[in-house]
Amino acid sequence: MVNFVGAGPGAVDLITVRGKELLENADIIIYAGSLVNPVLLDYAKESCEIYNSATMTLEEVTDVMIEGEREGKAVVRLHTGDPAIYGAIREQMDILDTENIEYEVCPGVSSLFGTAAALKAEYTLPDVSQSVIVTRMAGRTPVPDRESIASFAAHHATMVIFLSTGMLEKLSEELIKGGYEPETPAAIVYKATWDDEKVVRTTVKDLAESAAKNNITKTALITVGGFLSSAYDRSKLYDPTFTHEFRQGKEI
Repeated sequence: MVNFVGAGPGAVDLITVRGKELLENADIIIYAGSLVNPVLLDYAKESCEIYNSATMTLEEVTDVMIEGEREGKAVVRLHTGDPAIYGAIREQMDILDTENIEYEVCPGVSSLFGTAAALKAEYTLPDVSQSVIVTRMAGRTPVPDRESIASFAAHHATMVIFLSTGMLEKLSEELIKGGYEPETPAAIVYKATWDDEKVVRTTVKDLAESAAKNNITKTALITVGGFLSSAYDRSKLYDPTFTHEFRQGKEI
């Protein structure tokens, strides 16, 4: 069996119990060395073969999986965060399908949520935003035109932007072009949940300047939107005047 495992956002104790057990029982681990906390490899048994996929091609990664499976070994492909977000797992699974090799996916805590925790923030505030847009800037890897930053910014929903720390001047331009005011609250969260985590609160127009002042050039998520401000309406769920299935509201 091949298991794709989400390593979590960085902190070693934020891997799931299932993910930890899969690491402990693995005969082969292929981990994303550029992003996964290497301390997680301490869970591996002494006999485990460990490969760093940062130096490997897709074919080299899947060749290790296929050979390990045919030798009856337990294989773990360890991805950062949750494998479903920018994990490039579909192309790996398609190759395993052609080889009739079974696999499963163990979800992980995404840095999307590690970032919210670092900010002590809620992405979905009543009458502020009830939607979260997860996206990235177009760079060496393109983004479909219909998914441009400017087009998403027009919604004024909460935005969490991956893989864009090196393009912050352009990101600010696109956000403002899409309709965000230059003073809209924004935040840069570097290595959320890691020991060297850094949180920088700023505005849309000052993203690049704030990153430069704090020497942040990569491994950060950008968040944008009114959820970072202090204004919001109280939730109806716990409003004493609001009736729902489990409680009768009362007049005050």
